[in-house]
Amino acid sequence: MHRLDHGAGPRRLMERLDLTDAVLVGHSTGGGEVARYLGRHGTSRVSKAVLLGAVTPLMLKTAANPEGAPIDVFDGIRAGVGADRSQFYQDLSGPFYGANRDGASVSAGLRDAFWLMSMQVGLKGALDCVKAFSETDFTEDLRSIDIPVLVAHGDDDQIVPIRAAALQSVKLVKDARLKVYPGAPHGLVGDFEKAFNADLLAFLAE
Repeated sequence: MHRLDHGAGPRRLMERLDLTDAVLVGHSTGGGEVARYLGRHGTSRVSKAVLLGAVTPLMLKTAANPEGAPIDVFDGIRAGVGADRSQFYQDLSGPFYGANRDGASVSAGLRDAFWLMSMQVGLKGALDCVKAFSETDFTEDLRSIDIPVLVAHGDDDQIVPIRAAALQSVKLVKDARLKVYPGAPHGLVGDFEKAFNADLLAFLAE
């Protein structure tokens, strides 16, 4: 398995700023970064964590992870990025925000912003990211976490399906609280975003 190894930078930052009682919040691949940091460096400086639409524990389908997606899915992402990344990102913004669902209200401006942010990523970085978020196994990282973790996920997430992600993560974290947003996509917008913000503030206040 590929090993996501970005924990050293955050560790140095936490130590340099002498942060304590911190709350780490990670969305999507960022949720994997949170899990890897905690698994590698412990929780002495962190009091709580939030995994929102996170790729944990493992997105790739394997014999031990039958809920994951086959490698062909991720090869398709690589092919799309390599062939015409501008059009690929424009198309991806639809399922990312659930704009392809009946009754969805997602502004053209938000989708344009998604495209612009995506286009600022270099080709190598994008391809490396696909490998990292799809093939990194965070199982042992999650098992080692000994602080409260809010695992939040939309049940209509077309990018990181809840069955392979949040529903598996909560089984591995000792003190996990699952929050499912019915009908919510991967990128929370509108009322979904407001609901998550309220839940996040409540979790921080506990």
